[in-house]
Amino acid sequence: MLINCVAYQEGKKLSDVPVERIGEILKAPGTFVWVAMRDPAPADLDAMRLQFGLHELAVEDAQRGHQRPKIEEYGDCLFAVIHLVDLENGELVQGEVDVFVGHNYVLSVRSRSKQTFLGVRDRCEREPHLLKQGSSFVLYALMDAAVDRYFPVVEALEDEIEAIEEKIFEKGAQRANIERLYELKRKVMTLRHAVVPLMEGVGKLYGGRVPAICANTQEYFRDVNDHLSRINASIDDLRDTATTAMQVNLSMATIEESEVNKRLAAWAGIFAVATAFAGIWGMNFKHMPELEWEWGYPLALATIAVACGLLYRRFKKTGWL
Repeated sequence: MLINCVAYQEGKKLSDVPVERIGEILKAPGTFVWVAMRDPAPADLDAMRLQFGLHELAVEDAQRGHQRPKIEEYGDCLFAVIHLVDLENGELVQGEVDVFVGHNYVLSVRSRSKQTFLGVRDRCEREPHLLKQGSSFVLYALMDAAVDRYFPVVEALEDEIEAIEEKIFEKGAQRANIERLYELKRKVMTLRHAVVPLMEGVGKLYGGRVPAICANTQEYFRDVNDHLSRINASIDDLRDTATTAMQVNLSMATIEESEVNKRLAAWAGIFAVATAFAGIWGMNFKHMPELEWEWGYPLALATIAVACGLLYRRFKKTGWL
């Protein structure tokens, strides 16, 4: 679906243009076209390929989706894949935006995401002195907006792990804690898969040999890389904290299991003593004087009760009961 198709000249918006006139607009000096699409059909992307002369391999990647974040060069065109990550009702939702960038055009293709980039276009149009730098600044603005949306996700994951840590030492909560921790690690890894490859790609856009399109905007991409580095450091901290929390949780489960085993062993010892006395007096020997004694039965019960009571007191004192 086509969202908008706008022509800009010297950093200022000219007008919305129909797709059929894109080729005509591209011939004007100092002009570039910014097209935004969402979940387009293959025929729509093929039409854009013909208008902008896009490389068929890049278009194929955009049509298939589910690409690894990357930045690739196809002649004088850049193809960027950026993952869009958001939290909805505690679940991590992952989308994608594919951006084709030439010296006089930008085509962004958003898929599987409710996030919009209308604010990015408004921001660029409010800064014509920056938009004057052309399509590379639009690529930076789109990339910066996507990366900035990672920060709230990181903060939400940090809050989640803090909530789990508060319940680590609660009795009986070990199973629920370990399930939540594994779910958290899955979310952290999903975010990491969006950040780390993009860091590698952005590193190609500043310092050393950079594509000609980005020659005048290197400092902006360096700023994006700095944000990604901060997010990646936070991700590493989350992974370490989650791993430590898992180890502590498993230790608490082991300790709780040990406590249960000690209680069972203590009660088993008490009943073993009672069983031993009952076994002795239950033997069928003919000459057992206490069996004929009038007070033999009460004495036997009292002896068993006293022995069990002494053991109970001992186990209670040592903390086994």
